[in-house]
Amino acid sequence: MEIKTLRFGTMPVQEDKIITFPKGIMGFARNKRYVLFPHSEGSPFFWLQSLEDGDLAFVVTNPRIVNSDYAVDIEEGVLLELDAEQPSDLEVMCIVTVPRNQPERMTINLLGPIIINARNRKAAQIICDRQSYSHCHPVIPEKPV
Repeated sequence: MEIKTLRFGTMPVQEDKIITFPKGIMGFARNKRYVLFPHSEGSPFFWLQSLEDGDLAFVVTNPRIVNSDYAVDIEEGVLLELDAEQPSDLEVMCIVTVPRNQPERMTINLLGPIIINARNRKAAQIICDRQSYSHCHPVIPEKPV
């Protein structure tokens, strides 16, 4: 299939690469189907492009590149929702916000990770209950003055 996107023009999408969010992403509940692809070769960032809305794409990355101790407790209900047999089936990504013309001020949402079952491509965004995580954690630490 092909989709038309704002950022990438017309793109081919393989059916077996489609990621389905049965409940959508918070604030975007109508958009349930996405495709994930690298930002560029060797980049730690990916694009999560909506198939329903060509204007909607999120930058995402593995949260451990920002916080090596990052861990999320995945409740049994999420495992059932994603038809995951074990936590090792799951990949964790977090949404990155990049302010226009200020990439050095980009932040990552560690409170609302995206959990993807790599086996069946079902996904969900969950809310972390860890007090130490922020929805706007700096990706690039500030340099001491």
